[in-house]
Amino acid sequence: MKLNALLVDPVVLGDEAWDYLERVASMLPDLGLVVCTGRSTVAQRVRGLRLGIDDWMTKPCHPEEAIARLEAVSRRRRRGRQEHEASPLAVGEMEIRPDRFQAFVGEEALDLTRREFELLYLLAEEKGQVLEREQIYQRVWGYAMAHGDRSVDVFVRKLRKKLESLSPSWTYIHTHFGIGYRFDPEPAGIVAEELRPAAEAATEPAAQPEPDSQAVHNTFTAG
Repeated sequence: MKLNALLVDPVVLGDEAWDYLERVASMLPDLGLVVCTGRSTVAQRVRGLRLGIDDWMTKPCHPEEAIARLEAVSRRRRRGRQEHEASPLAVGEMEIRPDRFQAFVGEEALDLTRREFELLYLLAEEKGQVLEREQIYQRVWGYAMAHGDRSVDVFVRKLRKKLESLSPSWTYIHTHFGIGYRFDPEPAGIVAEELRPAAEAATEPAAQPEPDSQAVHNTFTAG
């Protein structure tokens, strides 16, 4: 019988809880993770969600609610598996492989976490479209984004760093300030070439006006 979701109380795991959760999230990308524990801080919950936890509940909670949340996580995972059965995507000099939850430049892998891959795959599927942060969060994390949550920005920054390390000659993810992000691969030099004429024009010394010949004549006459 295949395990679809796991309910965990970090307190039971002790000091190794966070390392355990991170290993499970990275090694079993199809497994849903739900935390059910006592009082916790916002920082702890945010850390857990960023590691790959799908949902977080605070004790005491009703058993039926816990089961319902596990079922919801499992449904999202099933939908995700169906999406990832799609054919590989070739973008720029990168190939995205949904069947392996990974992306490659040549033979080298970007070494993505599950969440990073889901974000990359979403952006690539919507190539050329501007996706709002809230929309990205809803589709990748599976629920509404809390006010002030910067998870999308954090993960985009991680993605860009990994993309730049293996594919420095291409730009993949573009920022639309105050809105979100757009995935549109293009050679990294294009933007610089387009901006160069304007930059050169701005640095050229301003043309000096031709002297007024009549004014010069009057000056010498007066002398």
